[in-house]
Amino acid sequence: MAWLVILFLVCLRVTRADLPEISDQREPDLKEGLLHLLLRLRQEEVFDVLLIYGKDCIFHQLAHRLDLSTVLVSSGSTAFDWNFSSLTLIVSCGPEDDKEVTYRTLIKLQRNRRLIYIEKDIQPETVCEYFAKKEQYNIAMVRKDLNQSKSIYACRCFQDPNFQEVNLQESYPVYIENFHDMHGQPMRIMADLVAPRSMVYHNPKNGKTKMIGYVANLINYFALKVNATLEVRSQSVNVSFRGIIRRIKEDHIDIAMTMEASLHATNFDTTSYPYILTSYCLMLPVPDKLPFNLVYAVIVDHLVLGIIVMLFIILSILFIYSKKMSWQGLSLANVLLNDVSLRGLLGQSFPFPSNPSKQLRLIFIILCFASVMLTTMYESYLQSFFTHPPSEAYIRSFEDIGARHQTIAITTFKMDELKNNTHFQKISKDNLYIIESWKEYLHLRSAFNRSYGYLVTEDRWTSYAEQQKNFKQPLFYFARDLCFSRLLFLSIPMRRHLPYRHLFEEHMLRQHEVGLVRFWKSRSFFDMVRLDITPLEDLSHPKPYQPSLLLVDVSWIMKLYLAAMVISIVCFALEVLSESAGWRLGRYIKNVIGNS
Repeated sequence: MAWLVILFLVCLRVTRADLPEISDQREPDLKEGLLHLLLRLRQEEVFDVLLIYGKDCIFHQLAHRLDLSTVLVSSGSTAFDWNFSSLTLIVSCGPEDDKEVTYRTLIKLQRNRRLIYIEKDIQPETVCEYFAKKEQYNIAMVRKDLNQSKSIYACRCFQDPNFQEVNLQESYPVYIENFHDMHGQPMRIMADLVAPRSMVYHNPKNGKTKMIGYVANLINYFALKVNATLEVRSQSVNVSFRGIIRRIKEDHIDIAMTMEASLHATNFDTTSYPYILTSYCLMLPVPDKLPFNLVYAVIVDHLVLGIIVMLFIILSILFIYSKKMSWQGLSLANVLLNDVSLRGLLGQSFPFPSNPSKQLRLIFIILCFASVMLTTMYESYLQSFFTHPPSEAYIRSFEDIGARHQTIAITTFKMDELKNNTHFQKISKDNLYIIESWKEYLHLRSAFNRSYGYLVTEDRWTSYAEQQKNFKQPLFYFARDLCFSRLLFLSIPMRRHLPYRHLFEEHMLRQHEVGLVRFWKSRSFFDMVRLDITPLEDLSHPKPYQPSLLLVDVSWIMKLYLAAMVISIVCFALEVLSESAGWRLGRYIKNVIGNS
């Protein structure tokens, strides 16, 4: 019996010596399994940086075996903004070791893949719920029995249960895009109902209400693409733009059916990638037509008038010299009151010498050619302007706004937005009509109220220009010389941590690529007419037909003719009196000489 006792003690000692070896073998097996898992994840999507949350754990032991840049965050949160441009895989020693509080880091790393090490007593469902509250969905979990189970757990936010066990021996991906199919989950939206970007349409056939417009269509088709349900929080026309932006920043709605300008935006945390690239300029009333009595003077420009006067003086001097081939008759009166040159340039008949010289004939040819050109061009312009009178001068600079006493309507919101704009500062406050209500401002602009000028984007102006094609005469013009910004980005407002932001922006770019956005914008005016938002009528209120010319229209030319006649009579009288006075003076001198 003694040898049996001795044999039992030897076996017990051997067993106790082997147990630590078995325990020590599990850890190397787990390291190898995690190493192969990380290599597989890198094949699915390449990453160059490994971010480890938590204190010393098995991931720290693997860091040196991977040819990667590694960032260790043992405190649970970074103390700096994450500025790495390369892709990053986030691993955590435990579900609660990731305590990131840095705002910019949370924004940039929201969509990054995460691998969490969990203990056996922690349920994957609980971990998925914990990270879902933080708007983080690319989560995978690994346990200590990785080599035995050959599987890990991955979160699936729209499934029941909210996780899936992924067998690593199969080719099924660990991480998937959860928001490609939202399974009818609601997407909270709010619309400002500003035509033509979002308008309410009631379908008479099925009684349903839908939103149309080049912004509404973008969101509608995106919801259809990801199988989501649009949950419209408000369809009231009294919803203000500021109220929508406030709800976006408070995370009460996901996406807004409106557009926000990036005039002074410092970041795009609450806006999408720019949807529309446009310019922001003034929309000013078309100047009135010139009255007919001013048409005569408008035809001849100041430079042209100066050239005609110089031509008249030159021809008069040449005519005086060519008569006797001398400067004997040259005087200021003969030059300025040369009836031959004057009547010739005006296309009237004038006396022609009986035996003119070659030089004089050449001068007459030049005179006749100049008279034909001047009278023909003047008559052509006169007939054209009598049919369609030209407009008064357009406003071409911000300084002209004050000089022309043009009033610009603007809302208080836009006043605050443009207060630092250098172009806006050139406009005097006396030329601004400030409106508190945004809707009132839009009503004045849509009604084409010519009492004011308005601020408008170029994409909105296209529908106004289309509407004015139905007018007898346009009421407003788009002042491209008076722009506050020639490169204005209009983006879709959305909440900060929207998990499907990247899918929405990809959808937006695809609509631009295939030309759907341009098509929606081109149909904006017709959609507004179809929904009775814009009347298909002439808002220019054309004047009734009147005779083209009245006595008052030719009064200016009659006054000019009368003034010319008076000047001619005065000149004739002075000439007669000067000759009479000269004859009397000569006779008096002869008498004085004879008597002496």
